[in-house]
Amino acid sequence: MDSEDKSPFGYDAFRRTCPSHTVLEMLASKWVYLVICALRRGRLRNGELARKLEGISPKMLTHTLRVLERDGLVRREIFPVIPPRVEYELTELGQNLAGLLNQIRSWSEQRAPDIKDARARAVAEHEGDLVA
Repeated sequence: MDSEDKSPFGYDAFRRTCPSHTVLEMLASKWVYLVICALRRGRLRNGELARKLEGISPKMLTHTLRVLERDGLVRREIFPVIPPRVEYELTELGQNLAGLLNQIRSWSEQRAPDIKDARARAVAEHEGDLVA
């Protein structure tokens, strides 16, 4: 194993039984990723998040927010008004993660044309294989 693969924290994500796998599984969700990035600039209500995250169902938004709250990345605040108002914001841990995810989001937006072109070339090559 390379020395750079060894974690100073006592965890090794390459090991099958490592508890960090559950963290990686949570982070692999597109909606987890986008909710964290959306909350990076500050508090939002459920409806504001739903409008910002085109295509997310109400059920998936609720599930994602619950997962993020459970994992200590998002804080939910309920205001005692009628109708009840609920706002979500990142915790310190969530803010820390948001910085990393925002860099990946920026990279993906910048490199999307390159990936799109590579996919088109792969499809064209595959079609050529079928003809031959």
